[in-house]
Amino acid sequence: MKKSSGSAADKKRVRRSSAPDPTSDAPPRKQVVKKDVFQVFAEKVRDHKELVSRWAVLQETRVEYFRGKDFVSFLKNHPELKDVLESDRNLETEEIASILLAKNLLVRCDRVVKTVRPGKKKLSTWPAHLEIFPEQVFSENDAFFAWTFVKRHPLWQTLLSFFWPVLTLAICLFPVYPHRCKLLILYSCAGILFLILSLLLIRGTIFGALYIILGKRIWFFPNILAEEATLRELFRFWPKKDEEEKPKWTTRLFYAGVAVLFILLLRHHAPDEAARARYQKRVSNIIDDVLEWSPTLALSGMMDKQQNVANATGSADASKNGPEDAAPADGDDAKDFMEQDNNTEEVINDVDDDKHHD
Repeated sequence: MKKSSGSAADKKRVRRSSAPDPTSDAPPRKQVVKKDVFQVFAEKVRDHKELVSRWAVLQETRVEYFRGKDFVSFLKNHPELKDVLESDRNLETEEIASILLAKNLLVRCDRVVKTVRPGKKKLSTWPAHLEIFPEQVFSENDAFFAWTFVKRHPLWQTLLSFFWPVLTLAICLFPVYPHRCKLLILYSCAGILFLILSLLLIRGTIFGALYIILGKRIWFFPNILAEEATLRELFRFWPKKDEEEKPKWTTRLFYAGVAVLFILLLRHHAPDEAARARYQKRVSNIIDDVLEWSPTLALSGMMDKQQNVANATGSADASKNGPEDAAPADGDDAKDFMEQDNNTEEVINDVDDDKHHD
């Protein structure tokens, strides 16, 4: 009996010692959840600048994708990225890609348009529209792979997201800005707009001239109007290689005639100097009205309108009731009214005197 009671007491002591002490100030230990090494590897590979990638539309969603052969060559040039995988660092590139596909970090895609467009020799290197490939297996031959996880936004994008509402509010408050600020904003926006339109016009003129004279399709700033291009690709100056067939001389001659006809029509319907001056004056008046507007002028204009309405209403009532029922004016208005009556009487007397003399 004593042994059994002693063993029961020992069990109670063990339970009490294993239970957490509520009086202690030490915080409870949280179990650290280790992040998946393949997730970390995928994030590092995606953030690396030397992996060539593009943006495309996959089932009405914009995704970032790369080619299978670019992924293989990238890991050959940067084997140090495999150190993130720890025990799996010795895996082959195909095996790593298969694990990424199995963990739904990647999805294999295929181009939507699988036929060569008329006038081109081969399919597009980077298609703008993709679809999910039936077999999710890694391949280097004409295979595309899109990232499925959301990329971490850098700090400047987070700050920019807070800046947009401030910019919107600043645009709405443009009418109450000082005159110098209005001039600065107006000329800056006009200069940027003029630069964009001039760039597009020069770009189109160079393309048309080279197309008609040499039969080559050369677009400087080839991605300036592309929707899926990144900011770096958007301002790329050097044109892409012309992969299409050379146009026929009849086609080039036809477009040359259209260009000459268009220039002649513009010259024929160009406004003369008087019309240009009138249009310039009208535009300058509109700009002056916008720049010179202020809340003070707006409020004074509203008060003037109310005063004019009140004067018109008073004169209408006076004309209905007659001059004898009209309310006497006070102050400066009364003086002006008396002076007008005296001037009227003087004019009438002068006319009567002239009649008597006649």
